Amino acid sequence: MHDIIVPAMGESITEGTISKWIVKVGDAVHQGDLLLELETDKVNLEISADQDGVITEILANEGDTVKIGDAVGKIGAAGAAPAAAPAAAPQKESVPPAPAAPAPVSAPTPAAAAAVIDGSSTLATPAARKLAREKGIDLNAVTARDPIGRVHANDVANAGTASASAPAAQAPKAAPAIDKPTSNSNKPEERKRMSRRRLTIAKRLVEAQQTAAMLTTFNEVDMTAILEIRKRRKDAFKEKHDVGLGFMSFFTKAVVGALKAFPHLNAEISGDDIIVKKYYDIGIAVSAKEGLVVPVLRDADRLGFAEIERNIVQLAGKARNNTLELSELQGGTFTITNGGVFGSLLSTPILNAPQVGILGMHKIQIRPVAIDAERMENRPMMYIALSYDHRIVDGAEAVQFLVKIKEMLEDPETLLLEG
Repeated sequence: MHDIIVPAMGESITEGTISKWIVKVGDAVHQGDLLLELETDKVNLEISADQDGVITEILANEGDTVKIGDAVGKIGAAGAAPAAAPAAAPQKESVPPAPAAPAPVSAPTPAAAAAVIDGSSTLATPAARKLAREKGIDLNAVTARDPIGRVHANDVANAGTASASAPAAQAPKAAPAIDKPTSNSNKPEERKRMSRRRLTIAKRLVEAQQTAAMLTTFNEVDMTAILEIRKRRKDAFKEKHDVGLGFMSFFTKAVVGALKAFPHLNAEISGDDIIVKKYYDIGIAVSAKEGLVVPVLRDADRLGFAEIERNIVQLAGKARNNTLELSELQGGTFTITNGGVFGSLLSTPILNAPQVGILGMHKIQIRPVAIDAERMENRPMMYIALSYDHRIVDGAEAVQFLVKIKEMLEDPETLLLEG
């Protein structure tokens, strides 16, 4: 018998939530086969089989939180009977007598006995116990559909639905008020649990606002020169490098050039010290199904336009397919986020702690611009925003940083010299 163990997932990750089991008890598996998906604070991981065999037992269910080193299931040798099989056999022989039905509960398997906690005699998973506490449901009154008599979260949910339809005298009146404090029974609603990643994003964003002295300064960029370069060179660039010439390579180069001129924007605070980074690992914010992630473009100062575009495409694809590795999300020194792809005209981006600066790009919009005292032209303009930590970055420094970016974008030749 071989345990399915939650593997180590990186220094900052100690636990995860089982999002999906790919196999079920009784399935034959081979070494390398995918067994389950685990959702963590930063990435989704896939756990595969270490050996050939048969799934004999599943110890943790979808929605359960597990820690590194926990056993979540068992793989037996080929032909091994599932753990629930011995308990099911006596049930067939004692079908005529009515009392035989609860027999498996009175003699649970060792794994099922491990599910008994808090001194209760009812077999239940941690997720089921938590849901029962939240809904005020007595586990002894819940009917289990598990062959070994163990109560799962869906059993508790079904019991809660049934009790809600019972007469009011049979259920505590306070329970509905606790479960849905703002609910209106006459209006359609949907309640769903926040994913682990969404909870982590929420926590980190609140922490960033509470721990940093965050301010935002704005400017605008005339995108005429960049649009003309892309129009003239995009076909030849695509043919030569097999990747499109987008805006991100221009902005990444401009950010690197500005960070070299104003190094405090490429730093972080550690206690009473300022750590100024002498390398340029630029985070690129990507919107994925499970929430915003920021994969890191390593050594951006050493990359050409084509390499930047190619790496961004690869990282964005991984983010949307939930295949990013933890190492690809750690250690960024500055972040760029582009709300313009969704139509945002102006925004104040939140710092990606412990970084002290983040640049926000926005929608390109044709606007009238004064060329001189007598001439007015319609130009493709973009608002840009810099949020920064005022603890180590002064306002004048932040404004000059953003002006530097503006100057390099409006004169793209300088990107080759300073970026």
